[in-house]
Amino acid sequence: MYEYHILSQLKKYAKADKSFHMPGHKARGDFKARFPIAPFDVTELSYTDNLLCPSGIIDKAQKEIASIIDAEQSFILTDGSSSGVLAMMYAASKHGTKILVPRSSHQSVWNACRLFNLEPVVVDGGMHEGVILPPSVEEIEKLIVNDVTIAGLVAVSPDYYGNIAPLKEYAEILKKHSKLLLVDGAHGAHLAYGLAGYAGEYADVWVDGAHKTLPSLTQGAILSVNNLSLLSEIKEGLFLFRTTSPSFPIMASVEYGVKYIKNNPALLDECLSAIGAFKAKCPFARYPSADPFKLAIDCKPLGISSRTVEKELEKKGIYAELSDGRYILFYLSPMTTAADLNKLLSAFTAVAGNKKIKKDYVERPELPPVQRTYSYLYSLNRKYSLVPLTEAEGQMCAGNVGVAPPCVPVVVAGEIITKEAVKILSESKHVYGLENGKIRVVAK
Repeated sequence: MYEYHILSQLKKYAKADKSFHMPGHKARGDFKARFPIAPFDVTELSYTDNLLCPSGIIDKAQKEIASIIDAEQSFILTDGSSSGVLAMMYAASKHGTKILVPRSSHQSVWNACRLFNLEPVVVDGGMHEGVILPPSVEEIEKLIVNDVTIAGLVAVSPDYYGNIAPLKEYAEILKKHSKLLLVDGAHGAHLAYGLAGYAGEYADVWVDGAHKTLPSLTQGAILSVNNLSLLSEIKEGLFLFRTTSPSFPIMASVEYGVKYIKNNPALLDECLSAIGAFKAKCPFARYPSADPFKLAIDCKPLGISSRTVEKELEKKGIYAELSDGRYILFYLSPMTTAADLNKLLSAFTAVAGNKKIKKDYVERPELPPVQRTYSYLYSLNRKYSLVPLTEAEGQMCAGNVGVAPPCVPVVVAGEIITKEAVKILSESKHVYGLENGKIRVVAK
C-alpha cells in the first residue's frame, strides 16, 4: 500500500499555529468554519517541502507517482493541465520552429504556439458522426518527412469524446524521423491503470489531468517525462509557468488520486463492470468512444436537442459534462458507481419518453476542411478589425474563437471564417474569443 505523504504531513500539522505565515485566513474564525480545508492550506514551511525544489515529502510523492504511472520522472501541477502543456511546448520550441497540431487541440496548445513562436502545422483528421477525429499516421508522416523545422507532434489522446489516437504508430514514425511525441492526455489519467491507449507507453512527454478522472481536486495534474534528454528544458518550462504559491490541498489530492486507485484496484474493476452493465441495458445510441469512461449519448435519433435534454436532466438533479446540440456527454471516473449509472439511465429514459418535450433537434453543421491563406503567427500579428460574427463569413480570422467546454477553437487565427463556423458559434452557449458578439478579422 502506498502512503499519502503530503496528506499525512498536512494532517499531522493541522493544529499548528498559522498566525505568522501565509495565507492570510490563518485557518481561523468564520473562514475556517466556511472552508473546513483551511488547516491544510499552508505555504512552504520546514514540514511541507517546496514544489519548485522538492527534497522531502513532495519529492517522495513525485517519485512514487512516476513509479505508479511508469514515467521516468513526474511533476505535480497545481495550475491545471494547461501549465503542463505550456511547459512541454516550451521544451519542444527548442527543437524546431513548427509543430504538428491536430485540429481538436485544446486552447492551451494554441496559446503555447503563440507564446513560443511555434508555427502550428494544423492536421485535420476529418470527422466521424459529428466529432473531430485524430489525424492519420500517414498524414503525420507525409508532413514531417521533408520538413526538418518541425519539432514533432502534440497529440490529443483521449479527447473529450473518448477518441484515442494511434499513439504507438505515431511514436514509431516520429522516432524514425527523430521528432518528438508530446501528448495532451488531460482526459486520460485513468488509463495508466492497465487500460488501452495510455500516453505514458509511447510519449516523450505527456500531461495527465488528475482532477478530470481521478479522485483529485480541480486544477490537480501531472507532467511526466520519459525522454530524459528533455528534462532540463521541461524543468525550465515548469519554473516559468507553475505558480510560486502552489495549493497544498491540490498537491496532496494529486498524490492521493494516483495512489488511491493503485491501492484499491478492485474499484476500477467494479466501475468498468458497472459501465458495461449500463451500456448493455442502455437502449440509446452513443458515440463509439474508445475510452470507456466517456459516455456520449446521441440525441439525434430522439429528435431532441441535447441542450434540451441537458435542461430536463438538471431538473432531476443530474448535471452532464457538456451538451453540443447532438451529444450529451457524461464524464465518468473510477469513483462512478452502479447506483449513479442506474440513476442516469432511469432519468434519461424518462426524459426521452416525455412526449411534452418539443422535438427541437437541428442538424449541426460539420466543420469543413481548413481554409488558410496566412500562417497562424503572421495573422496574429496583423492589424485587425472587429466585425459582427454574422457578417464575418469569408474573412480571415485574426484570433482563436471556440466553445468552452471543450475549449477547442472552431476558428483558428489565419483561417477563413466559414458559414458553418458562424452557425456553430452563433448557436453555442459559452463562446470564447468574441468581443460583444464581434470577431477579430485581419484588416483589409
